[in-house]
Amino acid sequence: MPAQPTTDTETDYEFSADPARIDAARVHTLLAEHAYWADGRTRATQDAAMAGSRNYAMVARATGELVAYARVVTDGATFAWLADVIVDPEHRGRGLGTAVVAGAIADLEPLGLKRVLLKASDDGRVVYERLGFRPLDDPAPWMERPRRS
Repeated sequence: MPAQPTTDTETDYEFSADPARIDAARVHTLLAEHAYWADGRTRATQDAAMAGSRNYAMVARATGELVAYARVVTDGATFAWLADVIVDPEHRGRGLGTAVVAGAIADLEPLGLKRVLLKASDDGRVVYERLGFRPLDDPAPWMERPRRS
């Protein structure tokens, strides 16, 4: 694996919650090409998911390109679900996943939410643990209703 170029996350990248800076086409491409959980998700479905969510990005200052993304589904008062956290493979290893999630959590903090949940991938657990996420104390009460084929 080639060495990552030396960068300063705060100098070279910028966090944004500004909808005008969230490139939906770029988000769909990142998810379609690099996220197993979004396999087969259409652009229309992704656009609808984004429209019903709070969207966050890390943007390369030099180019304005979106290089990391996360979205949060929330009622804005009691509950939130963190989803679709993705970092462009060319920009991984620079703390961008941590930065975009930390920015999203900071944006949610004033809401006083009781709970923020996520379904962590094996490779993402370290990022989320650093930011205070932990396994549910008692997952047994949680249930799901999967889509019927």
